[in-house]
Amino acid sequence: MLITTTEILKASILIVDDKESNIMLLEQLLLEAGYTNVTSTTNPEEVCALHQKNGYDLILLDLQMPVMDGFQVMETLKSIHTDDYLPVLVITAQPGHKIRALQTGARDFVAKPFDLVEVKTRIHNNLEVRLLYKKLANYSRTLELTVQKRTEDLTRSNSQLTQEIEVRKQAEQSLQSTYAEIKQLKDRLQEENVYLQQEVNQRYNFGEIVGQSDVLSRVFSHVEQVAPMNATVLLLGETGTGKGVVARAIHSRSSRKGRPLITVNCTTLPATLVESELFGRERGAFTGSDARQIGRFELADGGTIFLDEIGELPLELQCKLLRVIQDGEFERLGSPRTIKTDVRIIAATNRNLGEEVKNGKFREDLYYRLNVFPITMPPLRQRKEDIPLLVNHFVAKFNTKIGKKIDAVSKETLNTLQEHHWPGNVRELESVIERAVIISQGRALQVLDRFDTFRKADDTTAGENIKALVELEHDHIIQVLQKTGWRIEGKSGAAVLLGLNASTLRARMRKYGIFRQ
Repeated sequence: MLITTTEILKASILIVDDKESNIMLLEQLLLEAGYTNVTSTTNPEEVCALHQKNGYDLILLDLQMPVMDGFQVMETLKSIHTDDYLPVLVITAQPGHKIRALQTGARDFVAKPFDLVEVKTRIHNNLEVRLLYKKLANYSRTLELTVQKRTEDLTRSNSQLTQEIEVRKQAEQSLQSTYAEIKQLKDRLQEENVYLQQEVNQRYNFGEIVGQSDVLSRVFSHVEQVAPMNATVLLLGETGTGKGVVARAIHSRSSRKGRPLITVNCTTLPATLVESELFGRERGAFTGSDARQIGRFELADGGTIFLDEIGELPLELQCKLLRVIQDGEFERLGSPRTIKTDVRIIAATNRNLGEEVKNGKFREDLYYRLNVFPITMPPLRQRKEDIPLLVNHFVAKFNTKIGKKIDAVSKETLNTLQEHHWPGNVRELESVIERAVIISQGRALQVLDRFDTFRKADDTTAGENIKALVELEHDHIIQVLQKTGWRIEGKSGAAVLLGLNASTLRARMRKYGIFRQ
């Protein structure tokens, strides 16, 4: 008695969550997975009526809801359910709630924040068991009807007694086989739950940050100190040092880990769309805005927002960000309604914001609001003792990704890697190792990059050369802008002449402090 994939994808599913964003995420996940019968509600009070009407195969139920929480919904469902199988999979961020939910009658749980692979696996497995139960119930009803009819026939004809006994034996054997299949599926589900729980637990440690150096240990200590607090954190350091990884570690150790971590890269957002991306917009707020858009701060409500490269944020938006930090409120573009939000802010920059304040490129009051708990990420050249660990980590990662079996790194190769200055930090090292794994033949890592073409740590003229190049680019951009009458976009605009995207040119202008003269 097997359940086919087609039957599982046709199963009826009800999503119950008071957060529209969670419903949208789960609906999109299920639709992309191929499920065809998915409905949702934000009103827990109507769940029982909907279930009585539609008889859902699975109910994804959030435990923490106003007016009527998930536990109350389950008690009401149990009072109307005709069998002992309550098809409820609860959604919770509280470990203690998981045990209570299972004791109340829930079949399984999904932890927040969502691990999409885990969610799909649990939904698939629970639906498989549920449909087996339904088949078993239908089979049992059919069996009972058959037995009843046979019993009536026995009163009229003793000659059929032997035949009916044999039918009953066969039915019992089939039933035992079905129970055995259910037990096997149950055992497998329990094993998968243990495995998935281990996977979830591994996400809440420093597994993504590889290293044992003293400078990195200090970073770990700072993360452990500030993560449980609600304080704003400013991550400082060069590009490629792992500021985004630390931001995720702080969020996963905070009380907000059950809510989303929303990342905003202030460099990649076009200057004309930064405000609507951060705070949202109403339909018709400006030309081309055909639909309402929810901003990143609204999406991050109750969770954490990570503002990467905060130093690139335009001055005119810095005051609005300051208001969100101070008052927890903002307005969408095109709307007079004030929206309240509860968001923890983690910002990151590779700039010296103190110098930016002195040069008038960054608001002093915003700087002090962000600089509550600064954490400086050390560049790779300051923790070279971590390079062997990082090399082994990346080799194992790309062995799996590419299908290689490299298990040896020579001392000469490690010495070469440790002697390099690594201006691109861990990100550059990862790129070098991936390239080396691709080209390596046999089981030993072969690094063919010519590091002598890069700047060495003791190269005293490198800073002067780089500075000269920066000044050259600054002057060149100004010359082209003056030539085009400070026109940026279009066929005869400065961006085309410089071979850049318009948004990239604007970012360079903000970086170098170039304003129309």
